[in-house]
Amino acid sequence: MSGLSSTTGFGVPDCAADRDAGSTEDTVNDLEKITSGATASAENAEQTEELEETKERLSLKGETEDIVFVDWDGANDPENPRNWSNPRKWLVTITVALYTGISPLVSSVGSPAGELVKADLNISSPVVVNLTTTVFVLAFAFGPMVFGPLSEVFGRRRVLHLANIFFLIFNLACGFAQNTSQLIVFRFLAGLGGSCPFSVGGGVVGDVWRPDERGQAVAIFSLSPFLGPAIGPIAGAWIAQTTTWRWAFWSTAIATAVLQIAGFIVLKESYAPIILERKARARRQLLLSQGIQTSQVRVVGVVKQRWRVLISRALVRPFALFYRETIIQVFGIYMAFIYGLLYLFLTSMPGIFKGVYGESIGISGLHYIALGLGITIGSIVNSLLMDKVYLLFRKRNGGESRPEFRLPLMVPGSILLPIGLLLTGWTARSNIHWIVPDLGIFFVGAGIILDFVAIQTYVIDAFTLHAASALAAVLFFRAMAGFGFPLFSPYMYSALGYGNGDTILACFAIIVGIPAPFFFWHFGERFRRRSKYTHAQK
Repeated sequence: MSGLSSTTGFGVPDCAADRDAGSTEDTVNDLEKITSGATASAENAEQTEELEETKERLSLKGETEDIVFVDWDGANDPENPRNWSNPRKWLVTITVALYTGISPLVSSVGSPAGELVKADLNISSPVVVNLTTTVFVLAFAFGPMVFGPLSEVFGRRRVLHLANIFFLIFNLACGFAQNTSQLIVFRFLAGLGGSCPFSVGGGVVGDVWRPDERGQAVAIFSLSPFLGPAIGPIAGAWIAQTTTWRWAFWSTAIATAVLQIAGFIVLKESYAPIILERKARARRQLLLSQGIQTSQVRVVGVVKQRWRVLISRALVRPFALFYRETIIQVFGIYMAFIYGLLYLFLTSMPGIFKGVYGESIGISGLHYIALGLGITIGSIVNSLLMDKVYLLFRKRNGGESRPEFRLPLMVPGSILLPIGLLLTGWTARSNIHWIVPDLGIFFVGAGIILDFVAIQTYVIDAFTLHAASALAAVLFFRAMAGFGFPLFSPYMYSALGYGNGDTILACFAIIVGIPAPFFFWHFGERFRRRSKYTHAQK
């Protein structure tokens, strides 16, 4: 019978991680492996014994008889997202990239208008002015921890749409804020909704692209979260100079509404277990209509549990990853540093070009183009080379893939970052042409995106089925740094100057950043082997 199978075939690992986290029920996939006599590896020996006991227990209950297993209809099943046409995959990837880019754009769009917000809302502290920007980023730490796992229960599409509508409502409300408290609360709530695509969008990319195609897709997907903060201040500077700071929020709300309409049309469900569950539901109805009696229709590789249990376990998963997984902690700390640098630059650049060079709000905002160009060029390099480098190392490794093959492009990124910091800090002087610090800003943008894409692709490759939850755990560190760095930057640069301040950051980038890719290359596999959630790609 078409679509009925007793083998795993939907390209994702089983739910053993959830079982180890406390589940008392085993996946149908594991039972089928035992039935067919599949040999378990040494590291799964304890699991095998447990599965045998569970199989016997289920047999006594009569629960292993008359079960219909639903899987993909062969390797070329058109319902499998990895079999979608390349134009459709790219359309989905670009759409989720735009979803991911609009919220970072909003996070920085009000940065150049800080003085206007300060005067309009009677804010006296520069820290509070920066807080109106960074509180949005603080929400990025918490939103993905909820939205990522929920997308693994209810599907990517539904969660993306609901979160984006939530973001739209509160971003619009920011433009109507009448005092500081309202602005900060609305910004935080908008940030919660806007944070969803960071983890769920990465999950979508992992859903639709195979490992040997994924590098280019992740490079394009990762461009928008960094290009958004570079474009936002440019638009915000001219909006603030020609109208009012409130239009910075109203205009982006209009753009979000247009994007939401496009999302309703383009985005289809891509999470394999959800698609197969719908297929199983249709199969149940078909069998009943034909008068065929069967006790159960189950999806291959998916635990049948009550939705409340699924939600509770899904919500715990990012925190479990955050707490237990060394590789998540190490990558998270490094990404926190580079993302904190990005937002530190966003808040310090007006001080350089307005304070040192005496430029107007609108003209000073144009210097964010240098950051945007660095990010764009770095992303182009990633898109052209990442999959080629990955395939080259896989060939040298006898055709066996490793997520570590994503890391070589971190090497130029980790070198460009401190060079850019030193160049920007020591040339931000009125007697040196502004193009020189712009060049440093360009190098910082290129270094950040080269590092970031390598890490994000690694996480997606290593935690395929739970990519959204894994990205949420990594994003927690990143968002906390994006929130905290700009709060102390005014005091740091005021006390040390741009040269000494950026030198401290450059030293950290050299000491930690340059050895990082070599450390991850040699020790990453060791960390992954300890994990209950990682899945090696073949």
